[in-house]
Amino acid sequence: MSDIGILERDTEGQFGDYIALLKPRVMSLVVFTAFVGLVVAPVGVHPFVGFVAVLFIALGGGASGALNMWYDADIDRLMRRTQSRPIPAGRVTEGEALGFGLALAGISCVMLALAANIFAGLFLAFTIFFYVVVYTIWLKRATPQNIVIGGAAGAFPPMIGWAVATGGISMESLAMFAIIFLWTPPHFWSLALFMKDDYSNAGVPMLTVTHGRRVTRGQILLYTLILAPVAVGTAFTSIGGPVYLAVALVLNALFIRGAVRLWRRDEAAALAEKYATEKRFFYFSLLYLFGHFLALLAEKGLSLFGMGGW
Repeated sequence: MSDIGILERDTEGQFGDYIALLKPRVMSLVVFTAFVGLVVAPVGVHPFVGFVAVLFIALGGGASGALNMWYDADIDRLMRRTQSRPIPAGRVTEGEALGFGLALAGISCVMLALAANIFAGLFLAFTIFFYVVVYTIWLKRATPQNIVIGGAAGAFPPMIGWAVATGGISMESLAMFAIIFLWTPPHFWSLALFMKDDYSNAGVPMLTVTHGRRVTRGQILLYTLILAPVAVGTAFTSIGGPVYLAVALVLNALFIRGAVRLWRRDEAAALAEKYATEKRFFYFSLLYLFGHFLALLAEKGLSLFGMGGW
């Protein structure tokens, strides 16, 4: 076999590369929160319909990831964190990623509408549009508030799950949206605190780049303080209860404590510690979100035995 043939074989996109385009770690959050939104809804859904609905929501989330990687291929090549992704690494072409993402987007929205209801399918289509066009193409490179506004895309999945079951929106689904929406800035800005050079090199106006780490730390604390009453207050909706309240009180107390610690730190101490505190806060933020939604599931499970709620 010629050297050219070997090169073509080695750089050809493999199955795992197309899976990577879907951003599986992000998709896991989409799947989980959408599943919770569906399960805690007051209207029951046949298990097969629920499974299919969550599957197509996951594919829609994956489509968003592929289209995001297609558009961001230029800056992904400049960031250490993303240089190994399939497109910058040369294993998948930009055209292949675009076609793959558009195909998944169309399939997921149409099939969700057929499997569940038209409103859920349209909601998924809007979510993909919001993430790709509003966040990726417009906001991400235009404003340091990119994460704040664009975070809505990541907060829609539990509302879509709820819509699969109910065909609409309610205060409870908006509460789940609000938790993720307000959680997103502290989560991503804590990542940006120890990844600033990446965003700077790529020309992405992350808050750490445009306003500095000191301001970013203050904004993390501000959003954490706003998030806490919203997260705790969800305990007093129809999807909450004493178990959720106990979990929310503990998690929010720890989250606020972590945000205060970040706010009090100076850059010399953070650098000397290699941003260990910032990294701990970032990883705890993942536990924070999963903990709240697991508690909502627990309340639903208890309610089936007549033990949940107030």
